[in-house]
Amino acid sequence: MRTGGVLPVYLEEEKSGSGMTALAGLIPYVELIHAAGVRSSIERHIHLRDSGQGWTPAQMVTAGILLNLAGGDCVDDLDRLNADAGFGQVLRQVECHKMARRERREMERRFRKGRDRNVVSPSAMRRFLKEFHDEEQEKLRVQGKAFIPAPNAHLQGLRQTNWGVTAFSCSRKRPKSLTLDIDAVVIDSEKENALYCYEGHKGYQPLNVYLAELGIVAHSEFRDGNVPAGYDIQRVTDESLEQLVRFAGATVEFAVRSDTAAYDTNYLRYLHSGGNGRLKDAEGTPRPVWFAIGVPVTAAVKEAAAKHSVEWEPLMRRKSDGTVGKTNQEWAVIPFVPGSLSRSKKDPDFQFIAIREVHEPQLTLPGMEQEQPQLPFPTVELEGVIYKLHVVVSNRDWEGDRIIWWYRERCGKSEEIHAAMQHDYAGGKMPSDLFGANAAWWGIMILAMNLNQIMKRQVLGGKWAEKRLKAIRHSIINLPGRVVEHGRQLFLRLAKGDPGFGLLVAMRRGVAVLAAAPG
Repeated sequence: MRTGGVLPVYLEEEKSGSGMTALAGLIPYVELIHAAGVRSSIERHIHLRDSGQGWTPAQMVTAGILLNLAGGDCVDDLDRLNADAGFGQVLRQVECHKMARRERREMERRFRKGRDRNVVSPSAMRRFLKEFHDEEQEKLRVQGKAFIPAPNAHLQGLRQTNWGVTAFSCSRKRPKSLTLDIDAVVIDSEKENALYCYEGHKGYQPLNVYLAELGIVAHSEFRDGNVPAGYDIQRVTDESLEQLVRFAGATVEFAVRSDTAAYDTNYLRYLHSGGNGRLKDAEGTPRPVWFAIGVPVTAAVKEAAAKHSVEWEPLMRRKSDGTVGKTNQEWAVIPFVPGSLSRSKKDPDFQFIAIREVHEPQLTLPGMEQEQPQLPFPTVELEGVIYKLHVVVSNRDWEGDRIIWWYRERCGKSEEIHAAMQHDYAGGKMPSDLFGANAAWWGIMILAMNLNQIMKRQVLGGKWAEKRLKAIRHSIINLPGRVVEHGRQLFLRLAKGDPGFGLLVAMRRGVAVLAAAPG
């Protein structure tokens, strides 16, 4: 069949779809999934469909990861992934890699009527996601109160798989310090069971622990929209430290950065005590978790900032050319001690650092004096001048300006990751009304994102390290090619002169190096 259009170009359908692929660049990602131990981890931790029939959990999760990387944003997009015959041919071959003949036969017998798909169907994926939902936990909800359902064994297994990916990345990079940027992201959703968040609309609000040095999300707890970001943050931090200390080592320096949602004096004590003694030096002495956390600007904070004894200094910025110049902000260490922190000599000496900036009020339009919007930031009047005021608390003994710039680093990459979760990956579109199903979908997205971060930072490197996923798709993932079988081996052929060929070769070599590196 031939069809035409406005221009003298005609479309014809190939007589056979065998071997053609538009996703040649996904093959190195499939190798990374194996190198990072994702498949084996799923088999160890997620025990579903033990009847020996149908798709395995490893095949399910792998399909979800590849869907995120290929650009799908909903369960139904699995059909589009399945339609790529060439990539499906590679995927089937890889699934049987290093399997004994008996194991291959067992895999074939899982499909009684024969396997007619390369990846799981949307309906099968929906049934799979439902297994992560715990209806008994839903009975514990109390209307009007924040509640975080306990994860069932399957959801815990998905988290363990992500911890395995984190351990893989950490063992290859071996960072001397790990900075935990802890923050929540609001996901809009019109699902019937979604709850209203603080922004006034329905959705979900996962709490994420982003590792700045590795560029990955080590831990992400899926939550309802009405659960505040600071709710149970100490437990989430403790769970993260427990895992990170286990595979990063006790000698690594840990730090936490977060906004005002994390401000709680008990939490500050917990961090300064090294996670209640979890972190210790070679002599067994507890080491602190360094932190910089935003402070709510209360009346007491404003009063401390307004004292005449406070010495304000200009906040300097180092420019790209190496020179240092003034900003329009000033900083000062203010004499503020919250009532919940006693003043004994044994208590830690925290620095409360204020940042002020002159606020230039907008002119009021005639007749709209009563309709001026409330300012979205706190202000304070000092010596007759109105300033925007922000405060940070830290247990570091650095100069205040250094702490400020270190604190502000979290607003770069961690916020960028939050945007990518919703727009680059499939985290912005929930597949179900069931909380557990959505939590599993979110967890699979986190796995896909972390694998891509490892690929960008530890395999490709250079200019690719900071590229968004859409650029990766354009240049690498969406490469056309043909898969050819010869002598029981598969060969991927790209167009002659395609610049993507060299990239694929480099990526496969890089993944092989990571796989061979000692864990």
